[in-house]
Amino acid sequence: MVQARSFWARPSFQTAPVSFSILGVTVAVFVLGALSPELDRWLFETFALIGPAVAAGEWWRIFTVALLHGGIMHLAFNMYALYLFGPRLEQQVGSPSFLALYLASAAAGSAVSYLFGPPNLLAVGASGAIFGLFGAWLFAFWKLRGTNRGANAMFNQLLVLLVINLVLPLLPGLNIDWRAHLGGLAAGILIAFLWSVLAAGRDNAVAIRTAIASMVAVVSVIVVLIA
Repeated sequence: MVQARSFWARPSFQTAPVSFSILGVTVAVFVLGALSPELDRWLFETFALIGPAVAAGEWWRIFTVALLHGGIMHLAFNMYALYLFGPRLEQQVGSPSFLALYLASAAAGSAVSYLFGPPNLLAVGASGAIFGLFGAWLFAFWKLRGTNRGANAMFNQLLVLLVINLVLPLLPGLNIDWRAHLGGLAAGILIAFLWSVLAAGRDNAVAIRTAIASMVAVVSVIVVLIA
């Protein structure tokens, strides 16, 4: 799925339009909310992952939660991670496949958070989607381990990054939704695995990848609706 040597190729909007569009829209939503308290309140009430609202049938919140962030550092971490890992993955798998992976990971992370979180769940952030990208890259570099020194280094660095981010929620005073992290990570690994089995080498690989990730998103919605 991924060629490790091309990971450091400089991305651009022309080669990764979806990644840069998501980044731009997410930052714009944050800035608009910061400029207008009324708009910020409306955005939260309409798009945040609110447990009772999801229970009432507002399933789309498992996707739209990725547009909102609780502070500048929260936004900066997620958007920097998106900039670092998103465009390069999009270049490898195609824009439709990447968009489907991003949305599916956001949905899976939200679904796990909703299912195993408190009944009065209130959450914002793109962490589920970002951890889906981590999961996809982790699987890709794991597949390449032993064949490429760069892949080995990236695998180890990603592993350290993931361990740090999985430990952070355990520290007192930090309100981090570790459930969304785990859900997104698992979705990213699963999707990348299915891509490698079902899409690798196919003429219609992009269509297959998009369908696989879309199915994960649909399953997440169904699980939330049933729950």
